[in-house]
Amino acid sequence: MRVGLFATCLADTFFPEAARATALLLARLGHEVVFPPEQTCCGQMHVNTGYQRTALPLVREFAGLFRDPAVDAVVLPSASCTGCVRHQHAQVAARYGDPRLAAAVEEVAAKTYELGELLVDVLGTTDVGAWFPHRVAYHPTCHSLRMLRSADRSLALLRSVEGIELLRPPREDSCCGFGGTFALKNAATSTAMLQDTLHRIASTGAEVCTAADSSCLMHLGGGFSRLRSGPRTLHLAQILAATRDAPHPLTEEAAR
Repeated sequence: MRVGLFATCLADTFFPEAARATALLLARLGHEVVFPPEQTCCGQMHVNTGYQRTALPLVREFAGLFRDPAVDAVVLPSASCTGCVRHQHAQVAARYGDPRLAAAVEEVAAKTYELGELLVDVLGTTDVGAWFPHRVAYHPTCHSLRMLRSADRSLALLRSVEGIELLRPPREDSCCGFGGTFALKNAATSTAMLQDTLHRIASTGAEVCTAADSSCLMHLGGGFSRLRSGPRTLHLAQILAATRDAPHPLTEEAAR
């Protein structure tokens, strides 16, 4: 399969290892990964903050980059950005675009998947040959739970990782408090939600906290770093990309 990779602007700027792990994983499974270098942002932040017209060029750019029929599927290492492409791009195109753009958006949205969805629903696999001998707490993000309803795919993939001890925090379906610009506009509420989530995750005794969204992991990781305790955060793709022959650096550190 020829898979187009949309890294997301957050991964490109702060967490390139998540996008890199996605590409390495898919290549290891025998698929061709293509990365259009012109890609920028899906426009989620603009749409969620009320600037839909500003998002229109980004919607048009995404559709133009990935409408290529030679690209069988588009993968994003982000449930929230996938949700934007699959649901919000059509809203923007309908409100400000034209019939041609609306058709392109619909065509691209139909073949766009979050990483877990692509692996489980499209490629039909839960065991990707990963090896990660650590205690891992899984945080299902709001978009994976409520918009894509894909959180169970990530769980199935994690359960198949060799050596992992998968831990489930109490009230795991609660929001971490990030919510993009919500964390800026409602900082006190966001911080209170974060503190609750940090406590629940830390109570598992996990070494690592993982999720399908770098944005939520950034929020959680920042909280744990300020506490100077708790697990480190890793994107789901980084765990799935780790093998016995090419272990994650965390595993190599623990072995020393």
